[in-house]
Amino acid sequence: MNRSAQYVGERTFVVEQTATVPPGPGEVRIDVAYTGICGTDLHIAHGAMDQRVRVPAVIGHEMSGRVAEVGAGVAAHRVGDPVTVLPLDWCGECPACRAGHTHICHRLTFVGIDSPGSLQRSWTVPARLLVPLPGDLPLAHGALVEPTAVAVHDVRRSRLVAGEHAVVIGAGPVGLLIGTVARQTGAAVTVLELDPDRRALAAELGLDAVDPATVDAARYVQEATAGAGADVVFEVSGSAAGVRAATDLLAVRGRLVVVAIHPTPREVDLHRIFWRELEVIGVRVYQREDYAEAVRLVQGGQVPADRLITRIVPLDEVSQAFQALAAGGDVKVLVDCGGDA
Repeated sequence: MNRSAQYVGERTFVVEQTATVPPGPGEVRIDVAYTGICGTDLHIAHGAMDQRVRVPAVIGHEMSGRVAEVGAGVAAHRVGDPVTVLPLDWCGECPACRAGHTHICHRLTFVGIDSPGSLQRSWTVPARLLVPLPGDLPLAHGALVEPTAVAVHDVRRSRLVAGEHAVVIGAGPVGLLIGTVARQTGAAVTVLELDPDRRALAAELGLDAVDPATVDAARYVQEATAGAGADVVFEVSGSAAGVRAATDLLAVRGRLVVVAIHPTPREVDLHRIFWRELEVIGVRVYQREDYAEAVRLVQGGQVPADRLITRIVPLDEVSQAFQALAAGGDVKVLVDCGGDA
């Protein structure tokens, strides 16, 4: 039998014995080792996505594990292989897919939100979604590949290059990963963060961390760039203040990368965009090449997995994991799903 954590609504999870799903043709069953909890999962747990998630629901998509069983026709993966999952299932037929933008398919199924996810001991998925992990990579670290791929995609879309200056507004898990990945390009990186603990961690990771409540961020960036302004600003805070600040920080022809999800419209200084010929870039999830680069960065230690993983809890304590993340103070919380026993 399988064990799964099921979201049943009203901020409640129950862990139950459930049937193991054998893999069909073209499918693979995975023994899930670890599942990370992200901001989207937290929104689901708080009921903010009940119109989309069918309860009871097994959620989760930041994961690592080992192949436990392969279905007919699967030749690329063998039992015991360490893997993660690229949790995007696209139609291949819509205009976005035909244009090569399958990750933003018009009918995209986000696995772990729109279909069952990885907060369970055994998980059966299409083999085409698997991404191999290096054999010497700890599986706990492998659970950071998905959020790292988000950061890789965001930095790639920004076209950031060595010698440029980037500002990251917000030092939550994604902001810290963006700052870390951006620094790998050879760019200078400044992080703006109100929370002192997150700011301290950003500094510990070697990022220039500034408190925008006590420092004039626009002046600070101007001085750091000899009066030019930032080449790229990543808005990761999801706040109205972050959006307002972003355009003020940018150099002529600078690029504003909208990372955070803003569920309500925000005021944007369109005159500033016009006056400085600024560019606004949307970013959403990732592509397979972003996963490949994320695996390289995590394996190579450029992403400090041990420092970013601040709590690991067993599957039976999944409710406590969500409570801990909501309370703040943790960066990345992992659930031990038991597949690496």
